[in-house]
Parts: sequence; C-alpha cells; structure tokens
Amino acid sequence: MLQESATRPALNSRLENLRNLSPAERLDRVAVAVNLSEAERGVLGGGGLPLTLANGMIENVVGTFELPIGVATNFTINGRDYLIPMAVEEPSVVAAASFMARIARDCGGFVTSSTGPIMRAQVQVLEVRDPHAARARVLRDRDAIIAAANERDRVLISLGGGCQDIEVHIFEDTPVGSMLAVHLLVDVRDAMGANTVNTMAETVAPLIETITGGVVRLRILSNYADLRLARAAVSVTPQALQTQDYSGERIAQGIVEACAFAIVDPYRAATHNKGIMNGIDPIVVATGNDWRAIEAGAHVWAARAGRYTSLSRWEIDARGNLMGTLEMPMALGLVGGATKTHPAARAALKLLGVQSAQELAEVTVAVGLAQNMAALRALATEGIQKGHMALHARNIAIVAGASGDEVERVAAELARTHDVRVDRAKELLQVIRSADRS
Repeated sequence: MLQESATRPALNSRLENLRNLSPAERLDRVAVAVNLSEAERGVLGGGGLPLTLANGMIENVVGTFELPIGVATNFTINGRDYLIPMAVEEPSVVAAASFMARIARDCGGFVTSSTGPIMRAQVQVLEVRDPHAARARVLRDRDAIIAAANERDRVLISLGGGCQDIEVHIFEDTPVGSMLAVHLLVDVRDAMGANTVNTMAETVAPLIETITGGVVRLRILSNYADLRLARAAVSVTPQALQTQDYSGERIAQGIVEACAFAIVDPYRAATHNKGIMNGIDPIVVATGNDWRAIEAGAHVWAARAGRYTSLSRWEIDARGNLMGTLEMPMALGLVGGATKTHPAARAALKLLGVQSAQELAEVTVAVGLAQNMAALRALATEGIQKGHMALHARNIAIVAGASGDEVERVAAELARTHDVRVDRAKELLQVIRSADRS
C-alpha cells in the first residue's frame, strides 16, 4: 500500500466547479493546487513538445500531434488526494472518472497495493538435444547467470534492483522442434525496464549457449508483466449510488449483473475491458509511458485462464455495499524514455505527485476501476449514450462550424433534444447566428 510522502503537501482533489472555468482558468487553479512552475504551466497549456526535441525521439519526424490533457478530480487513494492528468480524445472519460471518484471519496476512496517491479527477459534457446537435462544445467548454474546479468547495470544494483532469479520453460512440440525459454526475473525499480532487461538478456546469451549446448535466438523482454501487478479496490454504499430515478440497491445489482456478463462472454469482456483502459491509457500517455505495452499485458492477463474475461470483479458484500476490485499487470516507469525527455510528461508527473513507479501503477489502476464503475453504472441505469452523447455534442458542434460560445449553445440544445447530429448542429448554428445578427 502507498505511504504518504513526507515531501508532498496535503492536496484537496475536490476542485469544485472546475468544469465551468475556461481552460486557462482551470490550468491556473490546478497549477496553484500542485505548485507548478510557469514553465510547467506552459508545457501543459499546449505545444509542450518542441520540434527539435521530437526530432531526437523518433525517426523521420515531420511535426507533432497533440491530444487534449484533462485533469480528473476528486480522487482519494489510500487516504491521499490526487489530481489525475489524462491525455485522451474521447468525450466523457475525464468527467466519468471524476464523478465516480467523488462518489467513492465519500465512502473512503480507493485502496491499492502492488507487487515489486519485476520484469521478465526471455532468452530463446533452439537446437537443444536434451531439453530437460539442459533445463537442469541452467538451474544448476543459476548464480553464475544472475551474476553475469547484474554485471551490466551497477547503478540498478546500487538502488536495490537487478536480476533476482531465473526460470526455465520447456516447449517440446513447436514448429521448429524443442525449445527452451530462460527467463531472467529483474527488479527494475522505478524504470519501465525494457532497455535494462533486454541488455541483460543479450549479456547472458553466450553463457546460456555454453550451458545448454543450444543456439540462442531471441533475447528480449516480455510485456506480459505477470509478476508486476497493481491492485485497486473500492467499497460504495447504496446510499452513495442512488439517483432520483434509481435506488442504490438497484444500481449496485445492475453493476454486478453487467460485470457477470463480461465474466462469461468475451464479446462483452472486450468492451468492458476497453472501458477500464479508457481510464488507464490516458494516464500512461500523459506520463510518457508505453501504452501499447500496458494494453498487451492487460489483455493477456484477461485471458490467462485460457478464456478472455473481465479484468475487474464487482460484488455485493455482506453489508449490502458494492465492492469492486481490479488486479492487472502495470509496468510503468518514472525514469527513462519519454518520461524524462518529454516536457509535458514531466509536468504531468509533477501534477500527479507520485514518488515511485509502484505508486504510479497503483494510482493508474484505481483510475481504471473508477472508469469501469462509471461505464457499468451508466449501462445499469439510463444507458451509455445519454451521458456520452451529451459530452460528444460539443465535438459535433465544432464539426458543424461553431466557435467560441456558439459551441456550448449548440451542444446544449443537441443534448437537450437527444438529437446529436452534424446536420442538426448546422441548423441550430444558423438559427443562433441569425438571432445574434438581428
């Protein structure tokens, strides 16, 4: 479980009426809350990645591509408040997470925990005549392999990380014959760890060839970080869930029933889990981490029992409260890659205020659980489209040509009439402009 940082001042994530402010006013309020510098305000306010820096990050750079960065409010996790930076293009994501966090905070908020930051490096060994005996030889020489791996990263060792153990997996019936997969289990500390474990795998490859008598081919990390798990849980009373039209008990039961559908049916599970990733991916993107790796690990984890199923579980406990839990791989870093080179990613991490990669992972999974609760609550009541389309109406208004205060005026009428179409938005825009001219 996370520990309160001694260096971070107390934060109240309940920033009321934030949605009613302009983007500049919102940024000012958030910047004051987390003590952002003028430079950090600037990069979060737009254009945070200079072209010269982008040119050094990837190949054949021709420009940059921006996504909106929003801030989800109201989050209390392990008794501590957080403001959550989210880079995402989909309407309703930030609002939904914030709303569920507000409900949860009145019931004690989210509780999280995690395992250590252990990543796997895989060394593929082919042309092994005696795979079982070769496995025994590799395990016999475990200490020598670990020592060779750790020779490559003295800094990581000094921080308490490094290769901790090895595993050997045998695949006897493959299209290319028998195969060994030697796994290095590496504590990567506050890094995502890809470069570290890849280097270690390449370092020990000659030694493993000597031990096994085989030929090493692939030497690379696995993005299935099944030893690097983050967990979140939330308990919500029926009273906190109830609305004008639905009792809290009915909503809680509807959420459990919706989750049950995702547990048994992969078609539902795919969209159910996408809703979880709606909360997770925007934080991963905003902090400069690898969202493709997170997605890959999440979906393998969802199918680990041989059938694709829900990542989350929702139940009614003995007191009648709604209980949600989410456990999944979460290989995030605070050092290396874009987390250090991208100015906006650095500013987002400061806004978030996490002190370790494990803390970042736990916060991220809590937001994923909140997003899941929002989607299931909507499905269990008025349906997913009502709230989503009300927010999507602003996009439709912009597509229709609205600007300035016209956007909100057109969007409000589209949402009121539940008729969110571009052609209808154009009609409304003409009426508004004609009225303004007269």
